[in-house]
Amino acid sequence: MFESTRKRVRVRAWRGRRDAPTVVAMTSRAPAPAARVLLTGFEPFGGDVHNPSIAAARDAVGILADRGVTAEAVELPCAFGAAGPALTAALDRVRPEVAIAVGLAGGTATVRVERVAVNLQDARIPDNAGEQPVDRPVRADGPAALFATLPAKRAVAAIREAGVAAEPSLSAGAFVCNHVMYALLDAPGTARAAGFLHVPWDAEHRPTPDTPALPAADLARAVAEAALTALAGGPTSTSPAAPCTDLPGPRVRVGAIARARQRRRRRPRTTGRSM
Repeated sequence: MFESTRKRVRVRAWRGRRDAPTVVAMTSRAPAPAARVLLTGFEPFGGDVHNPSIAAARDAVGILADRGVTAEAVELPCAFGAAGPALTAALDRVRPEVAIAVGLAGGTATVRVERVAVNLQDARIPDNAGEQPVDRPVRADGPAALFATLPAKRAVAAIREAGVAAEPSLSAGAFVCNHVMYALLDAPGTARAAGFLHVPWDAEHRPTPDTPALPAADLARAVAEAALTALAGGPTSTSPAAPCTDLPGPRVRVGAIARARQRRRRRPRTTGRSM
């Protein structure tokens, strides 16, 4: 997609002589293009040696490269205090067109495309830094919730079409995953499309044989398909706090009410008498 170019530049060395030889110089390769997609995952948590979220993000970079898309994967600390600054630094450095954070959700064999992040930190267990906030906001003066600008329903459809189980989700929890999703959507000047995916354990590293899991290749494919869907279209608002456009809106409810009223008008009136 992006090809390095060489330019032949003719430089005339005068040095006070009109008959000085012409020197032909070759410029260095053009700098690599900035990543269009930023993918993040988490470091291993709670004594684990592996976290499928960052593994899926890194593997997805290769899949996207095969499709002509430049991407970068960044590992975030699984800690409330450190994850936000690390994410902000990655966004400032990469300045991506699409940003997708990935986290682990055990107990399921389905990829979940999150649609909303809440302004709440309510940890039932400590993070990797030993911090355990309870009933605290992500940002004190922030909105109660922020909707993903990643086209969630289209992403779910694309992931399913790729042969991977997926579903939309309306709860990213209240642990570090939700914290990062909220911070991503709340970041000023963030990507055109941003969102969060929860992936299950990969079958190759699940902690027990009966832990629900999917093959690692499927997790990477799901992340890549979500990124490609976002690049192909969807919400174009530059505001990361924009509401998700595919949520059922008031028009749906109003239309349903109008139809119900029309049906009631067509019904024959009864006198209440028994025959």
